[in-house]
Amino acid sequence: MKKLILGLAVTAGTLAFAQQTNSSSPVAFGVKGGMNVSSLSKDNGLDDQKSKIGFNAGVFANIPVATSFSIQPEVLYSQYGNKSDYTLAGTKYSASTKLDYITVPVMFQYNALPNLYLEAGPEFGFMVSAKNKYKNESSGQSSTTDNFKDNLNTFNFGIGLGAGYYFTPNLGITARYVAGLTDIAKDRPSGSDAVKNNVFQVGLAYKFK
Repeated sequence: MKKLILGLAVTAGTLAFAQQTNSSSPVAFGVKGGMNVSSLSKDNGLDDQKSKIGFNAGVFANIPVATSFSIQPEVLYSQYGNKSDYTLAGTKYSASTKLDYITVPVMFQYNALPNLYLEAGPEFGFMVSAKNKYKNESSGQSSTTDNFKDNLNTFNFGIGLGAGYYFTPNLGITARYVAGLTDIAKDRPSGSDAVKNNVFQVGLAYKFK
């Protein structure tokens, strides 16, 4: 909870700073949502790892700070995770890991064209749920675990790169890739590789003007 408050404080501080820097420019608020295609970096214990489809949705503020630059803090509900296949005692299983976060991206945007922008910036993530779903591919039986987020590192930090295009002053399409930099494991065994979140996002954004 302290980390969530810190992330929201960073967002609020960014908004206040930007308004002081360029108070004559209008601040636009909006909503956005779309699809996540997420994965986890390679875990050698799994035979075959695949991407998982999820969603993201939330709110943002777009704050102009110069003629061609703006800062866009966001608060999103975002689904991460992956799918995988593995074999245990000669039986093939499939698994789906669902990691749900409240994310706070702070994107620095450059308006390359009047309706087109490029962006980059940090993303702070705070895990709210972690569940695994297993399926025995032979019998078809499946099960879902209880929420085990307390066994994981509930804070996630990543770097996002993206772009967006507004068809109208209000409605636009967005695309972003976020590479995780923190290990999702709370206690990583010595000598083992870190497992990190990665996600590609595409969706729509709507500005209220």
